[in-house]
Amino acid sequence: MSYKRILTVQDISCVGQCSLTVALPILSVCGLETAVLPSAVLSTHTTGFHGYTFRDLTQDMSAIGAHWKQEGIAFDAFYTGYLGNPLQIAQVTQIMHTLGKPGCVRIVDPAMADNGTLFPGFDAAYVQAMTELCREADILLPNLTEACLLTNTPYESHFSPETIQTLLDRLTALGAGTVVLTGVGESPQTSGVVLRDKGQTRRYTHRRIDRNCHGTGDVFASAFTGAYLRGKSVYDAARIAADFTLRCIERTTDEPSHWYGVKFEPVLPELLAMLGEAGA
Repeated sequence: MSYKRILTVQDISCVGQCSLTVALPILSVCGLETAVLPSAVLSTHTTGFHGYTFRDLTQDMSAIGAHWKQEGIAFDAFYTGYLGNPLQIAQVTQIMHTLGKPGCVRIVDPAMADNGTLFPGFDAAYVQAMTELCREADILLPNLTEACLLTNTPYESHFSPETIQTLLDRLTALGAGTVVLTGVGESPQTSGVVLRDKGQTRRYTHRRIDRNCHGTGDVFASAFTGAYLRGKSVYDAARIAADFTLRCIERTTDEPSHWYGVKFEPVLPELLAMLGEAGA
């Protein structure tokens, strides 16, 4: 594996096991030189905590990108997560255009919604801006709610196989070469991913744990990105990321007080083993 430098753009929630505090260790353990561009700094994430601090870094992002360009810094890959506003989305698009090496990979997790609703503070204008960023993606990693928002599809409590195929068609039509749709279950006892890659559709299903854990989307997206840039196929990267995320949830379910995230750190050795076992 060649040594790659990736830039990930997300917020820093200092406590809470999400965003950059998840992405940085997972990408690093996958053997990637990981640079970060924080979109905001929060004392904790925003779910379940009260009175958290928030520092918006929109005004710093373009200056950081300009300094990198001055220094001749470029990236083999980009991976975006939670972005705070449409201006940040535009800045990220500009950075992708100016600081990517030839053949760079652009992976977009449109982290803006779940369970049928937008995250607090986001609106239709944000969705439209995120849609434009998704057009820049080589690989798109939406959950079902985000897929519906990006394609103007009504959200349903149950998605038929036909609806899933329509979502994949519409997401591919946005311009992304590959789509990995997460949170797709064939029954109440299962979950998994459905992916569209090079015109082919494949599914990976695993058992579902009935616990709503914060940050699992970030865990999945980071593990997928790390595995893919290690040379795994899209399908193997999605399978590894799904299995790793499931193991992180399993590791957390025996401790109700650990409600704010998943214990991914003790499972990192298992991720390394998965990377070694999966075929490229």
